[in-house]
Amino acid sequence: MKCLIAVLVCVALVEGIVRIPLRKHKSMREALREKGIELPYQDPALKYQPNEFSSSDYMYINNYADTTYYGAISIGTPPQSFQVLFDTGSANLWVDSIYCSTQACNAHTKFNPQQSSTYSANGQTFYLPYGAGSLYGTFGYDTVTVGSIVINHQEIGLSTNEPGQNFVVAKFDGILGLSYPSISAGGETPVMDNMISQNLLSANIFAFYLSRGGQQGSVLSFGGLDTNLYQGQIHWTPVTSETYWQIGVQGFEINGRETGWCSQGCQSIVDTGTSTLTAPSQLFGHIMQAIGAQQSHYGMYMVDCSQVNNLPTLSFVISGVALPLAPSAYINQHYQNGHQFCYVGIGPTYLPSRSGQPLWIFGDVFLREYYSIYDRTNNRLGFASAA
Repeated sequence: MKCLIAVLVCVALVEGIVRIPLRKHKSMREALREKGIELPYQDPALKYQPNEFSSSDYMYINNYADTTYYGAISIGTPPQSFQVLFDTGSANLWVDSIYCSTQACNAHTKFNPQQSSTYSANGQTFYLPYGAGSLYGTFGYDTVTVGSIVINHQEIGLSTNEPGQNFVVAKFDGILGLSYPSISAGGETPVMDNMISQNLLSANIFAFYLSRGGQQGSVLSFGGLDTNLYQGQIHWTPVTSETYWQIGVQGFEINGRETGWCSQGCQSIVDTGTSTLTAPSQLFGHIMQAIGAQQSHYGMYMVDCSQVNNLPTLSFVISGVALPLAPSAYINQHYQNGHQFCYVGIGPTYLPSRSGQPLWIFGDVFLREYYSIYDRTNNRLGFASAA
């Protein structure tokens, strides 16, 4: 399968910043569509259900069908390398392992704990449901290397059973969660928290730069900011719930005009594990009407490609600052059999935030436009215009 490579540079450590190159591949949805299989839309916010961590060995993962940006880590001694999705919408680290022999696992690199001198098992198991299947695994401890950062005694999940077909075409071997430890399944200490407790970072922050249009250069940085990847001022806003990277949204504008839809307050989860911008269901139809989008028989909302430049700019008011999304940001162009199609990179979510306020999800559609900085010391998020 042909893949788009978004970055081919080396990991660098400069002035305390560790840079992890991210590669852009076709998503599971794109790969399955080429095989004539159309995945139904699934609400990304199912990932954030309030009951998802009611059991100590339960972890929910959903809607990775559209994700495209992955990077390399290694586990064990000597190191075994894996491509993982760096996900701000979950907290655990897991990878495929030799204990799993399903088709989905066999299509990926598997961790072999028997070949690592630093591995130790802890006997705890986990169950991880997702859209059209599920994954079972067991927890253990080992050395994990992220760029040049070496984390000792990091708890990892090893898959033991991965039924279903969706992950067969996935390009990642596992997921590295970057959200808060309060949502970690099984009480596992997240990778970022071990980096902090082991004093491995010059500053307790990480930042994402996602390049546009399949261009090279997508990067995840730990321990500092890369001033070459953004321009202008950083706009900071506090985290409203130390679970996910959740923030408040005070207003929503269409072509600079306030709609009043968030006048009583909205919430947004900033999630690198979701590719789309996701709007509250009660607002979604109004947004599609403002855009002039029509629903196709695949369920996607389409627009006339010749009119993209005339579509409205959508803006979010966050801590008093309006952050705009031009139509070029939220319209995806796709070519098939010599024809051009333009579909809207916005989907609905039917679940409110835990506070009851309408919930947005700022996925990759938003994050390609803004360099995003995640500050654990001050529990705040920063946005600056991407370079």
